[in-house]
Amino acid sequence: MFGWIFLGVLVVLVVWTIVMYNNLVTLQNQVKNAWQQIDVQLKRRHDLIPNLVNTVKGAMEFEKETLSKVIEARARAVGAQTVSGKAEAENMLTQALSKLFALVENYPDLKSNQNILQFQEELTSTENRVGFARQFYNDIVAQFNIKQGVFPSNIIAGLFGFKEGEYFQAETVAKEVPKVDLSLK
Repeated sequence: MFGWIFLGVLVVLVVWTIVMYNNLVTLQNQVKNAWQQIDVQLKRRHDLIPNLVNTVKGAMEFEKETLSKVIEARARAVGAQTVSGKAEAENMLTQALSKLFALVENYPDLKSNQNILQFQEELTSTENRVGFARQFYNDIVAQFNIKQGVFPSNIIAGLFGFKEGEYFQAETVAKEVPKVDLSLK
């Protein structure tokens, strides 16, 4: 009788280990898939930038430094390998593009150019897609990390060497809050 109880407990432990392991593998693969979705959108963004730069290059002869910063930032973003490296490089690219679009506003012929307007729209659309993909990725990473941190699945995660997922964090630009005085002095 004791042998059957021991065997029953052993079977339950083996089944439980398999289920926990499979849950962790499923979450790990969902993290990888979510990252690939971000990567697709970032590649789309990177592919749009050379066309944008070529479109504005002739009209912005005095702004070569800004264009070269966009090109350098794109090269860094394309070459980044880690999640944190990509996040940092993408933040630099976003800043460079923001400066470029701010300068475009100073050129009336560029401001009204349909190609530039189309590129701006495409980049804005892509930025939104990246934002949604990043949010989904970070949600899956959170689930994966929580699963690894809670008992008893943390035992299985430790035994099989699962590593926590890395969040893809966008830089938040701190802006000073405007001071409004509504007092009637």
